[in-house]
Amino acid sequence: MFAQPLPADAGKLPEAVLQRIFEQSQEAVLITDTSNRIVAVNTAFTRLTGYAADEVLGQNPGVLASGRNTPEFYAEMWQTLQRCGGWQGEIWDKRKDGSMYPKWLSISSIADESGTVTHYVANFTDITASKEATARLTHLAYHDPLTGLPNRLAFETQLSQAIATCDRQGKQMALMLIDLDNFKNINDSLGHHVGDELLQKVAVRLRQSLRSSDLVARLGGDEFVVLLPDLDDPLIAARIAAKLQGSLADSYQVAEHILYATPSIGIGLYPDDGPDPGTLLRNADTAMYYAKKAGRNNHQFYAPKMNASAGERLQLENTLRHAIASMAPGISEFALHFQPQIDAGSSRVTAVEALLRWTSPKLGSISPARFIPVAEESGLMQPLGDWVIWEACHHARAFRDAGLDIRVSINVSAQQLRHENLLLLIQGAMTCYDLVPGDIELEITESAVMQNPDKTLALLHQIAATGITLAIDDFGTGYSSLAYLKHMPIRRLKLDRSFVKDLESNHSDAAICSATIALGHKLGLELVAEGIETPGQQAYLRQQECDLLQGFLFSKPLPAEQLIAFVKAQAEHSG
Repeated sequence: MFAQPLPADAGKLPEAVLQRIFEQSQEAVLITDTSNRIVAVNTAFTRLTGYAADEVLGQNPGVLASGRNTPEFYAEMWQTLQRCGGWQGEIWDKRKDGSMYPKWLSISSIADESGTVTHYVANFTDITASKEATARLTHLAYHDPLTGLPNRLAFETQLSQAIATCDRQGKQMALMLIDLDNFKNINDSLGHHVGDELLQKVAVRLRQSLRSSDLVARLGGDEFVVLLPDLDDPLIAARIAAKLQGSLADSYQVAEHILYATPSIGIGLYPDDGPDPGTLLRNADTAMYYAKKAGRNNHQFYAPKMNASAGERLQLENTLRHAIASMAPGISEFALHFQPQIDAGSSRVTAVEALLRWTSPKLGSISPARFIPVAEESGLMQPLGDWVIWEACHHARAFRDAGLDIRVSINVSAQQLRHENLLLLIQGAMTCYDLVPGDIELEITESAVMQNPDKTLALLHQIAATGITLAIDDFGTGYSSLAYLKHMPIRRLKLDRSFVKDLESNHSDAAICSATIALGHKLGLELVAEGIETPGQQAYLRQQECDLLQGFLFSKPLPAEQLIAFVKAQAEHSG
């Protein structure tokens, strides 16, 4: 038998059926004409977007745009659609209520029998749930589910990136491996649920004890790792490790239990202790083993010499802290010595710089170059600087009472400049010792000003308004910002000793000195040169009309009693 020919309309669905498919589709459908005007939408479109059909018909689909996709994105989409007849991808849109959502969008061009495009059909679905599920899976892949910290996989990735950054910028960093002492006993005796909660609390303390730029991760069990990028000084790692020890060693309340989990910390430095992630991590682990062996609840560097340096610094900080805490009226391990500043024209002493000295019963005489940086790093500069202000004002009064007409110059640290009560402190000390503003001068460094220039400049203007003289110390070694210099209410510039030292043999240093003196005079400032040790330096600076001279050529820093005798002798000699 021969097959009967099919009817001409065989395979075509009735229009009513096509309409029901369009309306009952679970995907939102939007149809536009070639002018990109909406001509039809289905029920799923209204359900997803919140727009009824009569609200969007005749409008451009841009009414749905969220603003998160760039014009370049849409231009590329239309180019693909025109070239290939279709496009699909992820896009962000906005509902009628203003809420934004991600959707998966497929667009097809519809052509008639002649191949001419007559319409565009867009099908789309909300993919919020699938994106959230993907985000959760990604988070789980890179984070520890118990503590929420990055896991080993995430840490190793970020460690490699940090090493690459160090190599590009010539920086160093520290890796600290942390193991909780006797944690296994807690797990075995109280159960894993208690141990898990303890680990969560440890993770919180670690995050709170570190900078936002530091990375903390959990490698597994009771082992954590911390990455400290961009270290200026390796001993900063020792200070942070000591801070972590103190934080983690405090008691933890877990259910009805009071628990303790002291840390043993191993420190590896990049690049000294390992040129690659694996070696650096292994060496930090070795250092952590040293910490366990040394009695637990301590930190150890992989390099023994670093342990010696860290130990010396810790001893110095503890001794300094005790010396400051034990200060009392008339009782102190600290003293001020005073170095004269000589008027270049008259050779008379017109001012002295107060310089801090420390003699420890335990460590002996300690150079300011050693203890001042420790005081600044450990937050001890504030109380120490306050003591210097009071003591300098006390001696300024004594100098006046001895008949000396000299100004006392006091160095002020960056930490003191950040303290809101600095001006009140200075005025209180001056009032206590019956001083006038011309009796003292404050020396500040360029770098101290630039740490918070707007706030610091405001404070300096307040101080200058009282009549107190301000000077910039170590000029030429910091930012040397002339833009800020012209806004500072200063009276004097102190030319740094590093330029004075070689001015007789180094043409560049001599040029810098003469240029700085000329610049200062153009700005109406007095110039003070420090570090003068030879008659040749003195002669050159006098020739350049430097105003004040200071250095060992004239006198080393002297105790107050010797300073009084020196000034009187100088007055008699120059007179």
